Amino acid sequence: MNDMDVKVGPHWYRNSNGIIEIEGLPQIEIQFRKTGSTPIRVNFAVFDKAGKLHAKIENNSLVINEQRVYKLDRSPSGLTLTQNADGKKILQLNVTAEEKIEIPEAEFHTLMGHTLKITPKEWVMEKTIIGEGESDMQGKAVALAS
Repeated sequence: MNDMDVKVGPHWYRNSNGIIEIEGLPQIEIQFRKTGSTPIRVNFAVFDKAGKLHAKIENNSLVINEQRVYKLDRSPSGLTLTQNADGKKILQLNVTAEEKIEIPEAEFHTLMGHTLKITPKEWVMEKTIIGEGESDMQGKAVALAS
């Protein structure tokens, strides 16, 4: 895997391997790709409050979508998973430059049933609030709230 910089809200995680671990478990996996209309390949698991798998993106396709609750939009700049009922963004991924990904907005449950909320100002989960800054992941996964 290539080293990539991932911006979660306003915080840069430099030199990551493209895996985002939340509470110690991998929940989002991002790879750059040279072919296709979307410049990244994404795997992402969406859970409900009880930790049950609710939706799953595999290689940019929604392979599990309980009760058709979610809608996935792919574009040349990334992809967005939204909730059909209210248009709430579950996950927005933007490719901003080569080897650079931004997640400006997201709100979803972790496997542990906690809510992770990402805004351009901060990312919040339970009592953890992370604002602007930079962390060097040294080729490892981006670890959120671990």
